Amino acid sequence: MRIDLHTHSNRSDGTDTPAELVEKARAAGLDVVAITDHDSTAGWDEAQATADRVGITLVRGIEISTMRDGASVHLLAYGFDPDDAALHAELRRILDGRDDRLPGLLAQLAEHDMALTIDDVVAQSGSAAASGRPHVADAMVAAGYVADRDEAFRDWLYDNGPVYVERYGAPLAEAIKLVREAGGVSVVAHPWARKGRAALTPDVIAELADLGLAGIEVDHNNHSDEVRSQLRSLAADLDLVVTGSSDYHGTGKGPEFHLGAHTTAPEQYERLLSQ
Repeated sequence: MRIDLHTHSNRSDGTDTPAELVEKARAAGLDVVAITDHDSTAGWDEAQATADRVGITLVRGIEISTMRDGASVHLLAYGFDPDDAALHAELRRILDGRDDRLPGLLAQLAEHDMALTIDDVVAQSGSAAASGRPHVADAMVAAGYVADRDEAFRDWLYDNGPVYVERYGAPLAEAIKLVREAGGVSVVAHPWARKGRAALTPDVIAELADLGLAGIEVDHNNHSDEVRSQLRSLAADLDLVVTGSSDYHGTGKGPEFHLGAHTTAPEQYERLLSQ
């Protein structure tokens, strides 16, 4: 059984519709795929209808933008009630934060002779629940300022970069609590990618496990083999579920992030479902 628990559609910053995402997952030989758009469940119904049609198991999920001690942390959540009032309100606040920072971000780009309008960005975000930095990157590409998303983030849009504008992220501990109270389970996404290790030390992850964190995403393209080995050992020590996934974004990320690039072991998937 091949299981991919982290993918994105164009309801956030992926480039496939939810239906296309599920169809491609089936064509890639996956048996189970999770749709985990950023801070939004808008693609769930379309993805489920397609999953039922093509014969693949869909896991309804999300990737929540959270913060801990000033550092950004992405939290995957699965199986929660999307109508839970407290969680819904927090997700709405996060999405509003994405839209609210656009004017400031565009003003800073203009100072670097890269003039864009909100309409330029919205033209790229299309069906997304909110317009974020990947859509700004796409607008920069469309205007000829950069060659691709990678260049936009590498040179301009990265955290604390030349045009960075802070936005709201849910407190990490509170997000774990909200997911649990909404009947779901949470997994920290790519915890030691880039600068994540500084914010998510083993001691911090142990604290999060005590708060109800169910697992950590170990097998991910942004983790080296050494990091994966270390995280697998930490998960065993803390009795956390180990997941693996592609973090697929369609053409929004490179081909190495293809569907099924990394997968979750069936026994770990069953553990996650039983939490």
